[in-house]
Amino acid sequence: MQTSVSIKDLSLNFGSVKVLEHLNLDIAKGEFIVLLGPSGCGKSTLLNCIAGLLDVSDGQIFINGKNVTWEEPKDRGIGMVFQSYALYPQMSVERNLSFGLRVAGMPKAEIDQRVKRASEILQIEPLLNRKPANLSGGQRQRVAIGRALVRDVDVFLFDEPLSNLDAKLRSDLRVEIKRLHQRLKNTMIYVTHDQIEALTLADRIAIMKNGVIQQLADPHTIYNKPVNLYVAGFVGSPSMNFIEGTLNGPTFTAADGTAIPVGTYDFVGATSGSTKAILGVRPEHIFVGEAAADMPFKTEAEIEIVEPMGSETLAWTTVAGVSVTFRCSSDIDIHAGDKIQVGFDIARGSLFDAGTEERL
Repeated sequence: MQTSVSIKDLSLNFGSVKVLEHLNLDIAKGEFIVLLGPSGCGKSTLLNCIAGLLDVSDGQIFINGKNVTWEEPKDRGIGMVFQSYALYPQMSVERNLSFGLRVAGMPKAEIDQRVKRASEILQIEPLLNRKPANLSGGQRQRVAIGRALVRDVDVFLFDEPLSNLDAKLRSDLRVEIKRLHQRLKNTMIYVTHDQIEALTLADRIAIMKNGVIQQLADPHTIYNKPVNLYVAGFVGSPSMNFIEGTLNGPTFTAADGTAIPVGTYDFVGATSGSTKAILGVRPEHIFVGEAAADMPFKTEAEIEIVEPMGSETLAWTTVAGVSVTFRCSSDIDIHAGDKIQVGFDIARGSLFDAGTEERL
């Protein structure tokens, strides 16, 4: 595997506050990696360290094999797209795209060629003579991406580029960015707190918490086999349902005494004796009605709240003394107050040690 960006034992402190701690990350050439986490977890800080906008306290950063830890941003071979469009309001789109190249003294013919190529890729050719004030939010963000694109670099950094857009535009531009990556095959590092963006865009996702990467894996693994309780609860909407109890052999016993078989579960390592544990199951892995009849665990439950979502329905009920959410097809007719059979197979769920919060 050819490495594009390599981060070695990186630390960053603001005074006595540790923001990033001994962080290591290798990103393959042409990979789309997403840094995902809540506000304050260190994801934008890490991106700014890679960009050279922040001086690191310790560790090294390599881009295409070159140590760029103390290089200026302009010398790192990167293009960056920020959350705010940061366009020059008095300049046309064409002048915004070409500004950095003109400052660098690039020949006009080369500038024109690069602007033409970027505007074609992003489908903004008709906008080249407009000023930013005459563009929509989505068009402005396309121009901001284009400004990075004209630099013709190997590594693109995106810092929450879609967070200022409405839901429809976010969805449209998400597809545009994915299409852009498939066409250019450049390395892309993308920061977001939006898990849908992460799951749909990434080759791999780095889930961050308190300046530490909790799990680095492909979206399928992150979603289906979260490495700890934090990752399990952070990824997924609605969140994974959690039931506290005790694990003893092939049976998980909830706090209210409900016995749930776990014989089909794929344990990470050997377990012995009685262990305080937390069982996790995603809303879409809880089945209702006839579909629940074949599940290893099933019980009758009363529907408390129903939330129609169009193509699907979310509902809340109580299982093993705990409020749980399940997701089912909108074709299933359920109402608050209905008593219905619900069930699941822990083979599609997760078990965590209650003490360490690590996956069992």
